[in-house]
Amino acid sequence: MSKTAASDWVDQMLAVRDRQDLAAFAQLFGHFAPRVKGFLVKGGMSPAAAEDCAQDVMAALWQKAHLFDPTRASVATWVFAIARNRRIDMARRDRRPEPEDLPWGPEDEPDQAELYAAAEETRQLSEAIALLPDAQRALIQRAFYGDLSHSEIAAETGLPLGTIKSRIRLALERLRAKMNQS
Repeated sequence: MSKTAASDWVDQMLAVRDRQDLAAFAQLFGHFAPRVKGFLVKGGMSPAAAEDCAQDVMAALWQKAHLFDPTRASVATWVFAIARNRRIDMARRDRRPEPEDLPWGPEDEPDQAELYAAAEETRQLSEAIALLPDAQRALIQRAFYGDLSHSEIAAETGLPLGTIKSRIRLALERLRAKMNQS
């Protein structure tokens, strides 16, 4: 894609993001949907599953357009990050084992001491997270509360993957040290 075409895709994406422009979405769909399907087929999906997943990706593009930031990623990078995440989600769902038989009857009452200890540990962890530097805290929150992979965080933030991994590792070391003090 030439530089002009790349800026055209940004313009189309901004029109979808800012004005819910259906014509712009149709152009994005026409360009990216077949490419996403090809990407998914090359990644090992069947053509039918890739078609379904590509449809999901394009629906996500429309629904999550408000999250697009052209200073963080190109339209293609953003679209293919969504596709990669959808492919991973589908693979996880397909590999999920059948649930075991569930026991019948009421659950035992939780031990009050255990509940108190868990609540206290949660409070201490929240305090420890609040003490982290802003950059590390933001990444910890995305990784653990947002349930994002390091690669997904890198795609969202525009930071190098190594930086993401280093900051999260340092943050976890600080949290571990703080929690061991308590």
